[in-house]
Amino acid sequence: MTRHIRQAAALCLLLVLLVLLNATRLQVFESRAYDADPANRREVIARYAQPRGDILAGGRPLTGSKDTGEQLRYERTYRNGPLYAPVTGYASQSYGTSLLERTGDGLLAGTDPMLQPLPLWNDFTRSREPGGAVHTTISPAVQQAAFASLGAKRGAVAAIEPATGRILALVSTPSYDPGLLSGNGPDVKRSWERLTTAPGKPMLNRAIRQTYPPGSAFKVVTAAAALDKGTVTDVDAPTRSPDPYTLPGTTTRLTNPVDGCEDASLRYAFVWSCNTVFARLGVRTGEQAVAGTAQKFGFNDPDLRIPAAVSRSTFDASMDDAQLALSSIGQYDTRATPLQMAMVASAVANNGDLKTPHLVDRTTDEDGDPLMVEHAMSLRQTFNPRTATILRELMVEAVEKGTGGQAAIKGATVGGKTGTAQHGLGNAGVPYAWFISWAQAEGAAQPAVALAVVVEEAAVDRDDISGGGSAAPVARAVMQAALREE
Repeated sequence: MTRHIRQAAALCLLLVLLVLLNATRLQVFESRAYDADPANRREVIARYAQPRGDILAGGRPLTGSKDTGEQLRYERTYRNGPLYAPVTGYASQSYGTSLLERTGDGLLAGTDPMLQPLPLWNDFTRSREPGGAVHTTISPAVQQAAFASLGAKRGAVAAIEPATGRILALVSTPSYDPGLLSGNGPDVKRSWERLTTAPGKPMLNRAIRQTYPPGSAFKVVTAAAALDKGTVTDVDAPTRSPDPYTLPGTTTRLTNPVDGCEDASLRYAFVWSCNTVFARLGVRTGEQAVAGTAQKFGFNDPDLRIPAAVSRSTFDASMDDAQLALSSIGQYDTRATPLQMAMVASAVANNGDLKTPHLVDRTTDEDGDPLMVEHAMSLRQTFNPRTATILRELMVEAVEKGTGGQAAIKGATVGGKTGTAQHGLGNAGVPYAWFISWAQAEGAAQPAVALAVVVEEAAVDRDDISGGGSAAPVARAVMQAALREE
């Protein structure tokens, strides 16, 4: 009898060990596969079982969480959703996440390892910590000024603090309310279908995801290349530029929107935006030099993140002279996001030192203890200090004496450059209006803000569109808000 009891005990022990081994296999080695199985709703239920951490601007939450009492318990809510949608993005139970809601998802949902008291703690306990917080660099006053100034216009604004790279405003219009997409009911599906098919593309983040021909705003880059290379050594000397200018190797004649461009100096050509002077200047400077300078500003960089991905701005590196001439005035295949052109203005404002643009200032846990703090970092030196001094001077004159007069602010130094970008087959499309600028308060040590505005003026006559007329007043309102904040 004793022998049979021992055998039965051994068999039971073996069975227990097999059960433990199987449990270990399931819980440790195959847990990720089961978690990822579409039929397993435990992960989804757990994801929405607690409030999501907040995204903040100026110390105030832009987001919240609503207890629905349903199986997927907490839904995302947004304060001033359309105003901040290009910053926060959406967090939807049906359609996932975007922008900061996506890049900060682990932190906001409480699954980020930085929130765990011990390494791998949540992997063993199958629990999650309360969501942390993402503190943005956005200035609510600057953001509001940009949004209100654009109004019903279709366009975008990107504003940067030149000395640090902090993004002060990121606006895209028309916009949408991300809260419409938070849940999982039929209303959410209808909202998604309506927003994704709307003619105005309200879910398109025009500030960082849409590229446009930059037009004459790109002349800042061309001027920087010419000055750095020494193509121009005296900004007041005649440039021997004809008007009209026949593009090399073609019969196409390039003209100007203003008089006085024939044989004009670089100063006059910049202040009054002479196409012929800059087209010829780009050819004289050479493709390698112009493309190299554009790249220093950030063009052709596929890896720019703020931390959301930014669409690549492009300057073709393989062109004939006629194409180079057009590219040097921001046409042909040259394309840029508003954020990229704000980086151009920021580099000029900061004496050629281009800071890495960033949208997140710091992240914290539930108690407010910092997890990550972002510091100002130089992306690269875009041009030499002498060139920076000249470009600042030219941009100031463009506002005080030239095409950017509507951006002038009493008691502040403002530098700017207008742009009117042709597009469409045979340039038949309604042009885009650009204005890039920076502003420095009287007595301040450095500029407070650098920005880019683009306006898609589909509702006005073609001849009425100009960067100075459509975009400069928007820039002025944004700069005034930034100066007041300073």
